[in-house]
Amino acid sequence: MEALAPTTRNPAQLPLTAALRKRIARDFTPRWETTWGGKFVLHGRHPGPDAVRLDGNDYLAVTGHPDVTAAQIRSLKRQTEFVVQSGVFLLSQHPARELEASLAAWVGKDDAFLCQSGYTANGGLLQAIADADTPVYLDSLAHASLWEGAHAARAPAFAFRHNDPGHLERLVQKKGPGVVVVDSVYSTTGALCPLRRMVEVAEQHGCMIVVDESHSLGTHGPAGAGLCAREGLTDRVHFISASLAKAVAGRAGFFTAPAALRYHILSSSYPNIFSSCLLPSEVAGLRATVAVLQRADAQRLRLLQVTQRLRQALSGLGYPIHQGSEQIISLEAGSEPDTMLLRDHLEARGVFGAVFCAPATSRNRAMVRLTLNAALTDAELDHVAAVAREIAPLVKPWDWPIARRARAAAISCPE
Repeated sequence: MEALAPTTRNPAQLPLTAALRKRIARDFTPRWETTWGGKFVLHGRHPGPDAVRLDGNDYLAVTGHPDVTAAQIRSLKRQTEFVVQSGVFLLSQHPARELEASLAAWVGKDDAFLCQSGYTANGGLLQAIADADTPVYLDSLAHASLWEGAHAARAPAFAFRHNDPGHLERLVQKKGPGVVVVDSVYSTTGALCPLRRMVEVAEQHGCMIVVDESHSLGTHGPAGAGLCAREGLTDRVHFISASLAKAVAGRAGFFTAPAALRYHILSSSYPNIFSSCLLPSEVAGLRATVAVLQRADAQRLRLLQVTQRLRQALSGLGYPIHQGSEQIISLEAGSEPDTMLLRDHLEARGVFGAVFCAPATSRNRAMVRLTLNAALTDAELDHVAAVAREIAPLVKPWDWPIARRARAAAISCPE
């Protein structure tokens, strides 16, 4: 099958097991050959020099900032004695511990743990704080890494309806106290979590709460400290995690925990134990980026203005983006072929988002995700709006399943 062809010819290609071949034939081949038409769903055109790129997560446009590159260069010139090893071996004098301390202070906690990515941060945190006797309650749109963390902990995982604290409360009443897990800003829709009410439910029923701030760290709250800080809830949230590949524009992640748990976590969190530490140049770049983001109030304001402007334009054109409010905009066409068609119409006119589909979304809820940043110009925003207007009669966003569901809900529950 072409989709599985090796990149280099191997005359002695080894046979796959019957079980794997059966799984591929059942789960992948029909999708590749029929739904996707023999093309990888995530890959469209190559963006040209005039493309408007809405497919990255550098929300405040700090990539290439002179303070960051200078810090990385200085580190590269003097890291000759660096030893590559697991992060659990690093002593308190290591620069990585200084970065952990600065991250913890930024979000208002007393200790933090660096990880290779936001994915491993969430997995390692949940593995350290949950077990087979700990129910884990996850928002149905919580990031996949949080679900995998519950799985790694062998914990019973229960989904509650998205942003529905009432449903969460009923589940906790039935299953008992455990760990509540939410995102502050949801990565596929740009929806804000009703964080205060979630915290109240956790407190009332003896639960701990984990808040993934990947898409709010740097962009929300005082000095970019995140949604927990903006809502004044930091002291009531047990654990905060975040990818540092979003607004911090690096390659890492972290989570916070009370300092008293440090050595428990370093003895029980497999991603921390079995992953190598970050390179000194990465640590230096991340520390410099944190400092840049803490003083980036003007960029945060610009991002808010960009978000409001484009959301208003798209809503006015009939695009059903009501499920979110922040700098992530979901154009949820529904089926994968319809989403590929939407992507192709956008890219043909120089607008590049990112296709999200199962397993990143539920089946038949595929989307083109647009992620905004503070460096977008008014001319670029006008171009995106003009493209959206031009293609609307072709993609008919008012007929997308999410639009039909919204209309049906409005009819059944009138104000």
